[in-house]
Amino acid sequence: MFMVWIDRLLEEGDFMAQLLKKLTIEVPTDLLARVTTASGQGVTPTVRRGLELVAAAGAYGRLRKFRGNVKFHVKLSELRQD
Repeated sequence: MFMVWIDRLLEEGDFMAQLLKKLTIEVPTDLLARVTTASGQGVTPTVRRGLELVAAAGAYGRLRKFRGNVKFHVKLSELRQD
């Protein structure tokens, strides 16, 4: 198993900072090796990206529930007039 500790301030852009939660996770070493190789990044960015993908999947799942239920009153031709 491999343990990851995250405990630092992450700067995003010039105006926003997020305090990160310190985590200790246990991951099989072969899985960690495969995902870091696939991502081409280190452990922390790889774990962060995986968490972002899980969160995005949940958001997309909630949005799919609205499919066919939302009525738009804008013409496609008007949207294309940029």
